[in-house]
Amino acid sequence: MSHSAILLIALAILAHAFLSVMAAIEPLPPDGSGLIRLTRNEIRRLLAAMLAPAHTIEHVISWSHWRRQHQARARTSHYQRQAATDQ
Repeated sequence: MSHSAILLIALAILAHAFLSVMAAIEPLPPDGSGLIRLTRNEIRRLLAAMLAPAHTIEHVISWSHWRRQHQARARTSHYQRQAATDQ
């Protein structure tokens, strides 16, 4: 394996560890907000949007809020369907 391939793998592992720590220390959303916690993927999207913006930061945060709200609703619906089929 080449030296550059080893460096790329190490960088990918470091980036994954960084995102994992960021997600772990993220405080819980307020009760009743209807949001899930920030995930590693969502943190990655937000960081990428800050580093190479294609949209305004307001748009990015609004889109992130909508996506997390939608994921929370989907999770609740999934759990309700699972509970109904288990009975």
